[in-house]
Amino acid sequence: MLHLTQESGTGEFCRKRFLMKEREIQPLREADITRTIAREYFQAFDQIIESDVLIVGAGPAGLVCGKELAASGFNVVLVEQLNHLGGGFWNGGYLMNKAAIAHPAQEILLKIGVPCKKISEEMYIVDPPHATAKLIGAAFDAGIKVLNNTQVVDLVIRGEHNNLEGLVVNYHSLEIMNHDLAHIDPIALTSKVVVDATGHDAITVALLAKRGLHKSVPGNGAMWVDRSEETVIKKTSEVYPNLFVVGLSVAAVFGAPRMGPAFGAMLLSGVKGASLIKKKLAANLR
Repeated sequence: MLHLTQESGTGEFCRKRFLMKEREIQPLREADITRTIAREYFQAFDQIIESDVLIVGAGPAGLVCGKELAASGFNVVLVEQLNHLGGGFWNGGYLMNKAAIAHPAQEILLKIGVPCKKISEEMYIVDPPHATAKLIGAAFDAGIKVLNNTQVVDLVIRGEHNNLEGLVVNYHSLEIMNHDLAHIDPIALTSKVVVDATGHDAITVALLAKRGLHKSVPGNGAMWVDRSEETVIKKTSEVYPNLFVVGLSVAAVFGAPRMGPAFGAMLLSGVKGASLIKKKLAANLR
C-alpha cells in the first residue's frame, strides 16, 4: 500500500514525496530522471574533452588497448561510431557464434574470465558474445570513458610541423544524413596520443592521407591468416607522430592479408600498442 507525506523547507516549494511502504521499487520522477542524466553526462563529458589517449574504434584491439592504458592510470577515451561496442567480435564467422584464438592470446581472455576451449596447442575457441561482453566490462572496470554513436570526421592538426593533437567528431546519426537536412558543426577532442583501431578502413590514417600527411591506405590483401596475424602484431606501431595503429588497422595500413574470424592477433596487438604508448607518454614526462 502506498502512503503520501508532504515535506516543506524554508524558501522551497512544498512538494509531495512518495515513501516506500509495501512497494516493489522506489518511485522516480520524470523530471528528476532527465535532470540527473543531463548533469551526470556533462560532468563526465568535461573529462573527455582533453585526454591522454583517444582510441578510435571499440573492437577487440581498441578495447584491450584502452583497458591496459586505463588500468595504468591514463585518461583514455574510446570513440565508437556505432551504438554498440565490440566491433566484429560479436558474431564470429558466417553467422556461427564461435571464433578462433591463436596461442598465446587466450591468456588475455582467461584473465578476464572468458572460457577458452583448447582445440590444439595452437588454437582455442571462444563464444564471441561472451568474450566481447567480458572485454567491454573489463575496459569499463579499468576506467575507460566512451563516446558511442560518434563519428570521426576530421583531425586536429596544429603548428608548423603538422602536429596531430586530436579528433574532430560529430554524432554519427547526423553525419549519415544529408548536410542540407542536418547541418550541425562537429566539435574537437584533444589528446596526447591517438590510436586508430577502426579496422579495415583505418579511418584516422586515411584522414591524414587526405591532408597529404601520409601515404594512402592500401587496404587488406586476400586471406592468409597466419601471415596476417604475425604481421599485425609485428607492425603495431606509431605510423605518424602521436598516431598509433592497432588491430586490423595495421593490416589495412601495411597492406597485409585479411584474417577472417581469427582474433588472437587483434588482442595481442592491443596489448602491444598500449605498451608502446605507455613508453611514449612516460618519455614525454621526462
